[in-house]
Amino acid sequence: MVSDSTIALRLGLATDEMQMQETRSNRDFFLQIFVFVLKFKLQGISYAKLANLPPIVGLYSSFVPPLIYSVLGSSKHLAVGPVSIASLVMGSMLSESVSPTQDPVLYLKLAFTSTFFAGLFQASLGLLRLGFLIDFLSKPTLVGFTAGAAVIVSLQQLKGLLGIVHFTGKMQFIPVMSSVFNHISEWSWETIVMGVGFLIILLTTRHISMRKPKLFWISAASPLASVVISTLLVFLIRNKTHAISFIGHLPKGLNPPSSNMLYFSGTHLALAIKTGIITGVLSLTEGIAVGRTFASLKNYQVNGNKEMMAIGFMNMVGSCTSCYVTTGSFSRSAVNYNAGAKTAASNIVLASTVLVTLLFLMPLFYYTPNLILAAIILTAVIGLIDYQAAYKLYKVDKFDFFTCMCAFFGVLLVSVPLGLAIAVVVSVIKILLHVTRPNTLEFGNIQGTQIYQSLKRYREASRIHGFLILAVESPIYFVNSTYLQERILRWTREEESRIKENNGSTLKCIVLDMTAVSSIDTSGIEALFELRRRLEKQSLQLVLVNPVGSVMEKLHKSKIIESLGLSGLYLTVGEAVADLSSTWKAHGQP
Repeated sequence: MVSDSTIALRLGLATDEMQMQETRSNRDFFLQIFVFVLKFKLQGISYAKLANLPPIVGLYSSFVPPLIYSVLGSSKHLAVGPVSIASLVMGSMLSESVSPTQDPVLYLKLAFTSTFFAGLFQASLGLLRLGFLIDFLSKPTLVGFTAGAAVIVSLQQLKGLLGIVHFTGKMQFIPVMSSVFNHISEWSWETIVMGVGFLIILLTTRHISMRKPKLFWISAASPLASVVISTLLVFLIRNKTHAISFIGHLPKGLNPPSSNMLYFSGTHLALAIKTGIITGVLSLTEGIAVGRTFASLKNYQVNGNKEMMAIGFMNMVGSCTSCYVTTGSFSRSAVNYNAGAKTAASNIVLASTVLVTLLFLMPLFYYTPNLILAAIILTAVIGLIDYQAAYKLYKVDKFDFFTCMCAFFGVLLVSVPLGLAIAVVVSVIKILLHVTRPNTLEFGNIQGTQIYQSLKRYREASRIHGFLILAVESPIYFVNSTYLQERILRWTREEESRIKENNGSTLKCIVLDMTAVSSIDTSGIEALFELRRRLEKQSLQLVLVNPVGSVMEKLHKSKIIESLGLSGLYLTVGEAVADLSSTWKAHGQP
């Protein structure tokens, strides 16, 4: 699966929440839980709007899925709900073909259907034990993708912060910016002043909490306080200005059934399946990464296949109860962890608070302005832009950095799914390059020792007269065996040319260190036979060093060990050099 470093997917609010102390008083504990739960409800509403869905769907998605996961999940701390990335991807993919404003019913049907297929795909991965497939979403891919998605999410919030009514349905950078500046006449100064003001407050409190973790409650309480204050302001000035848009009516009551809205035939079925698979992979990657992170902190194991099935069934049931794609959220899980959760049943507590909201508190959100939801989303996703991780990729591996940039600019300039696809293709190309063009190194002896290391990496290493010592750093398969054979012969020609230019000792032996060769197939063995034959024609000896495990077994079965003889196989390079040198000396060879 993915490593814990995949917390590049974390929400920006979570970094300071993780540092809450477990030793607070009960009063502080219940206060923090109350504040966090309310904040997550607001995030659910905000993320639903990000997916171009009715705000109430965000609350529905915070009620049923946690109940399902509490029964099926294996993580003790994972808390589930809507997340920004899956919401963005669903919104961008569906809105390219169906307008959420002109045909809201069809759009809602496709959202629920996509959720069903996301769950079906996730559960299938678990049942068939195919979770390794999501490993193709490498860290460089995720860093670039999430950063690009964060920028796209942020740009979409300009509609709410500027008060624009007619906004483009496209997600790419250029169309969005074009729409912003083509509708300057729709900009509302009241909305801008209030929106920017609350955004500054939210970002400032977030910064304070990150710098001083003991003040975590400031960042936690600021979204709730901002919603309360902004809602009161809109309520008080509702008769004086209509420039500030607000949420409006949210229906009370539990999730209505939506199984009759699932879309299993028609022209848009392929779109629903494609959207479901992509959002399913992304949400599954995030959920398992978060679950494993918290499991490592408490020293227990998360069953990957069980998690896939739990998240999958959760989304399948959710699609039938008016929910869209949900997964494990870092910030929600941080609260669970610090609250001392012992089992997945802790999700029931979060779901019960949503139940109270759905039954009794919905009218309170009527005058909540859309601008404050935009500000909350902006504050939450800003942490997705992990420039430090990108810089580290640049310093360590330029190809990984290139993959990261492909994902970033692909999402930003082309589209969210294509940007992800481009990065995955680049990652696969990297794998193919490593497999088909494995690394080979020339070794030399570090003077005064029996250690042999790369001549490029160690300046102290020097060549041994009469020997060309090479190391292969990959398995030898049919896809690279011919390349390796030609590469070794090229090394040989270059070494002979170098010796001739320097009037050095004659090259006599090619030592092939196979310590890093973890496996070999029949094509690889045939390549070794052919290499040995061609070297013998040049009066050169081939020696193998330390073939391991199954490689040694296959070499024995193929009879190549017998053909090499006792002087053709050694445990170490030092042993090979010492033995052959003494043999040549005994026979009077220079």
